[in-house]
Amino acid sequence: MIRTAFVAVALTLCTIVFGPPLILFTLLTKSADALYWVGVKCMVVVTRVAGLKVTVEGRENIPAGVCLFAANHTSNADAAAIVGSIPRRVAILARKSLFDIPLIGTAFRLASFVPVDREHRDAALASVPEAVKKIREGYSFLVYPEGTRSPDGHLRRFKKGSFAIAIEAGIPVVPVACSGAHRIMKKNSLIIRGGHVKVKFGTPIDVSPYILEQRGELALQVHDAVAAELPEEQKPVA
Repeated sequence: MIRTAFVAVALTLCTIVFGPPLILFTLLTKSADALYWVGVKCMVVVTRVAGLKVTVEGRENIPAGVCLFAANHTSNADAAAIVGSIPRRVAILARKSLFDIPLIGTAFRLASFVPVDREHRDAALASVPEAVKKIREGYSFLVYPEGTRSPDGHLRRFKKGSFAIAIEAGIPVVPVACSGAHRIMKKNSLIIRGGHVKVKFGTPIDVSPYILEQRGELALQVHDAVAAELPEEQKPVA
């Protein structure tokens, strides 16, 4: 619990101390780069001090241009490991309720993050054109196609909506396999443990052969690519 308390207090202090001036700076300069990178660095430093060790493989697979990173999702520890491993600024499809948190919600909006209402399918689909618009402005995106955290670490079925974004925007999908995060912080648990997480970026998948009606087939291809890089304990349950 000491580790959990440290992370909670440290991240809260970072938000209170750095949030308001960075938000003001972003509004004045019309650039959210400083806001994004300070936020990422704070998250990475705090979690590293708390005992999170991250190994990264496959960065050479990340294309030079805009792309969609599609990762498995097992824990709140995923973000620190995955976002901290991506060597460029990305926007994120994030749970709508996070945008209601003071300062955090404002920062997310300024950083071009896009809210997703996971409880209502039609509302969730409404996030697709907004994300495509951001992509055409030059932002790569990170998505979690399972839609929620896996309760046991095993890879779950991918939902199709995220891949409509890639097809509409015509950008490659980079499969991202994150292993070990479920042991750091389990779903619905506040206990944070130290440990090792591996993030592996796979070979980009070309979306040009797919039309929108085939987004389910693309989802399956990306799902299989992620599954292939996960350890046995996290592979899909047959």
